[in-house]
Amino acid sequence: MGASTIFATLESLSENASLPDRLAFTKMQGLGNDYIYVEEFEKPFADPGPLAVALSDRHFGIGSDGLVLIGKGQDGSGADFRMRIFNSDGSEAEMCGNASRCIGKYLYEKGLVHDHEFNLETLSGVRKIRLYTDGARVSRVCVDMGQPRLAPADLPMRFDGENFIDRDIMAQGRMYRGTAVSMGNPHLVVPVPGLDSLDLSRIGPLFEHHALFPCRVNTEFIQVAGRDRIRMRVWERGSGETLACGTGACAVLVACALNKWTGRKALVELPGGELEIEWADDNTVYMTGEAAFICSGEYFIRRRPQV
Repeated sequence: MGASTIFATLESLSENASLPDRLAFTKMQGLGNDYIYVEEFEKPFADPGPLAVALSDRHFGIGSDGLVLIGKGQDGSGADFRMRIFNSDGSEAEMCGNASRCIGKYLYEKGLVHDHEFNLETLSGVRKIRLYTDGARVSRVCVDMGQPRLAPADLPMRFDGENFIDRDIMAQGRMYRGTAVSMGNPHLVVPVPGLDSLDLSRIGPLFEHHALFPCRVNTEFIQVAGRDRIRMRVWERGSGETLACGTGACAVLVACALNKWTGRKALVELPGGELEIEWADDNTVYMTGEAAFICSGEYFIRRRPQV
């Protein structure tokens, strides 16, 4: 993103009256998937997309894969808290597993929750968060990631079949095999012969903007290392390559189990670390892993001088 675009974004923030002049933030990461976390308990911020762009810029902002807003669960949702997540390009995402784990650690260690389980509202539904603690610290977080959906209409995907499991998909003149899975957001899982040599910055956008996916798609490139171990790299829509993707790891396990490459429980190796993924008999996918604080501070909103 060019400097002129960032400057225009910063200018637009000055006119957003819902933002305070000094915005308190906390930066956290789950396996290197880093987001800026901001509380909005009093009143939701208006139009957070430009704020996500400004904060995420690694030269003129704080630097992150996106912005996560933490607020109260809406009336009738059955959730204690709500998460709104915006990618570094300003687009809103339905769900993020790594961010969900970070929110669990954030809320517990800041004294906002005292139980080891609570419900989190997301655009893809309410998710149950379970905390594993060591004294006052959260050591691991398990997230109920919901049930996978395979119907193309649920991704959405322009495909007439009942599902898209191990099917041909063409990208820039080359044929690949892919399995499409929705984990509340769209994923395409693609086996490749070599992960380390993969030119992800070139091939990732080809899949993200593929004509089959009208709302774009997150793409996981994988190698199966055994019945209980999978390696992956991910190209996330709106963010590019990231070190980890929780919903992506869940989609990978589901795709591998559907294709009988693995069982229904496996360790998924990502560039940022490992996640334990289980596709339980009740059709729910559970993800367990770590989360960590990086820093906290204040971000100053530049206001246009009053004339």
